[in-house]
Amino acid sequence: MAVLDRLDTLAPIREKVEAGERLDFEDGLALMETDDLLELGELADLARRVRGGNDEVYFIQNFYLNQTNVCRVKCKFCAFAMTQKEADAYTLTADELVDDAVQQYERVGFTEIHIVNGENPHVDFDFYVETTRRLHEALPDVHLKLYTASEIHHMTKLSGLTHEQVLRELQAAGLGSLPGGGAEIFADRVRQLIAPGKEHPDYWFHTHDTAHRLGIPTHCTMLYGHVETYEERVDHLLRLREQQDKTGGFLAFIPLAFHPENTVFERRGWRFTTGADDLKVIAVSRLLLDNIPNIKAYWIMMGMPLAAVALHFGANDVQGTVVREQIFHAAGATTETEQKVEELVRFVRAAGRLPVQRDTLYNEVRRWD
Repeated sequence: MAVLDRLDTLAPIREKVEAGERLDFEDGLALMETDDLLELGELADLARRVRGGNDEVYFIQNFYLNQTNVCRVKCKFCAFAMTQKEADAYTLTADELVDDAVQQYERVGFTEIHIVNGENPHVDFDFYVETTRRLHEALPDVHLKLYTASEIHHMTKLSGLTHEQVLRELQAAGLGSLPGGGAEIFADRVRQLIAPGKEHPDYWFHTHDTAHRLGIPTHCTMLYGHVETYEERVDHLLRLREQQDKTGGFLAFIPLAFHPENTVFERRGWRFTTGADDLKVIAVSRLLLDNIPNIKAYWIMMGMPLAAVALHFGANDVQGTVVREQIFHAAGATTETEQKVEELVRFVRAAGRLPVQRDTLYNEVRRWD
């Protein structure tokens, strides 16, 4: 069956890849539906090389912070969000957050801070601006990758400002880039099922489009492995590709596997995605997203051994040291919350690739030849 599948569906796609032609929706669907996983991985790696990729694999020394887990939206896929009244709810002041960040910086010396929060209805816009300003003042050499598009949209509701005004104020305070969270799956059908209280995906695109036009680079994601179809996955990827055609502001794409533990989906029988599906999504992402140079194998989600395999399925980035990730672990991730630089280097080398430590903007910091 695998041989027939390759002859019937993947061979024409291979011809397109070798010729540098753009793949379309039907190609993406054929790739999602194939059972020939090894051929798919080889094809994705070919596409990466045809488009200028080499043996370099990137990672960053970064630090994850969550200032508040209080959220106005109760997305059904989320095990992180709390209401203000719940015992485990928290909201840190700017002083508390900055003190923590400075202490960790003295210990680790990271080059990026990554902050994602709940959409807390009990704070105001100054809460975010002051935090950004204080972090930038305390750690001026650290890149601040802060706040998803959903959080930016939440700030417009808190402040009455436009998305552009919110982003300009944060940029003036020290914001360097945006993470890609909040995208989930763009299909209306899916969002009604998993996040009925969340804003329409048009706002996600508007936020990223505005950021790009202000010179703020961003990242993009897809949350998969819940109720979405293959067609909806492909549609999601092609929408991201279309946006990148317009503005070119996405630095990297990060596919995120749904973790059902401690969510309503666990009670309904959902289980973690398989390694095969994780590798398939990495490969199809590389093949379809011909204009986004970096595809991340997020080791927090899949573990380092599988992330190393993903480097042969189109990925060229294993994210970073991370340190203290909470959102995926709240949903049952069993990986470590931190990887040492030495471990990242070891896994990348074992995969036959060249480890390169980068900063947020993909400038080289150090390489291990």
